Amino acid sequence: MSDYGDEANPDTHMDFDEGDPDQYIHEGDVGASGAADQAEEMADTAGGVNGATAGGAEVRTGKVPKSNELRVTTPYLTKYERARILGTRALQISMNAPVLVPLEGETDPLEIATKELKAKKIPLVVRRYLPDGSFEDWKVSELINTEE
Repeated sequence: MSDYGDEANPDTHMDFDEGDPDQYIHEGDVGASGAADQAEEMADTAGGVNGATAGGAEVRTGKVPKSNELRVTTPYLTKYERARILGTRALQISMNAPVLVPLEGETDPLEIATKELKAKKIPLVVRRYLPDGSFEDWKVSELINTEE
């Protein structure tokens, strides 16, 4: 039953022959010296610390985010984005994040988040991925909320 000492399938057990030179890592294989070369190549292609470029934009897929003038997605907030935004902001508020709208007796974090969304005061960004691997970033204040 366990992985250690159970000989239920003896055919999968492989013997290692210490005298067989073909089982050792050769210099051309990825191993002791190859790992350093591979890490060096990855550092060269990473583009900087944590994938950040000189322009400050974080590149995850190798594609640059679309500029604000060239957006192709709809400016309307979807119900899925709305749910995630409200849930994320309500969680932040419940963990004592500063509230950005004046309160009128509201104590429920979800109600406060809904009030912030109506006032377009939520400091979050929606990242929409496109089929070609690039993405668009929309501030919540830029999106049109139809469920008010």
